[in-house]
Amino acid sequence: MRRGLVHLLAWSLATGAAVTLSWWGVHTVMAGTVYDRPRALPITAADATAQGSKPLASSTRSPRRPTPSKSPSPKPTGTPRTPAPSKPPANTPSPSPTTSGQVKSYDTRGGRVVFDIGTASAALVSATPGAGWSMQVWKTETWIRVEFGSGADRVSVFCTWHDGPPRVEIGSY
Repeated sequence: MRRGLVHLLAWSLATGAAVTLSWWGVHTVMAGTVYDRPRALPITAADATAQGSKPLASSTRSPRRPTPSKSPSPKPTGTPRTPAPSKPPANTPSPSPTTSGQVKSYDTRGGRVVFDIGTASAALVSATPGAGWSMQVWKTETWIRVEFGSGADRVSVFCTWHDGPPRVEIGSY
């Protein structure tokens, strides 16, 4: 009887240790997979105002339509006045006249980059690294560089417009 209890206790401890080790291994592997939120490059206020105030279309939602009013709108009385022209506040950046609204995306093995390509400049709309890849972004007045990295692998998306219209080059090293 005592021998049977010792075997049962040893089997229980070994099974518990195996289940714990297996759970820990699976949990460690699954912690960095599809359950993490996707990482994307945030759009700053300066980028949003440079692109204008038009919202981007979404393929998953239909635009909201205003509901018609059931009561007729009141008619204005008196003489109409034209508002006096006003100057915008000095700290509000004006939209860039060189962006043309041509939004182009570039898929690489390291991730995806989306640019708003204009006639004389470009703006970064978003950059999203692929699974297992990290990302860095550099911006100047005449170029934007997005680099994806995974271990020793590097993929660089380089948009320049310093000596002509914007052009995009993709390189791996």
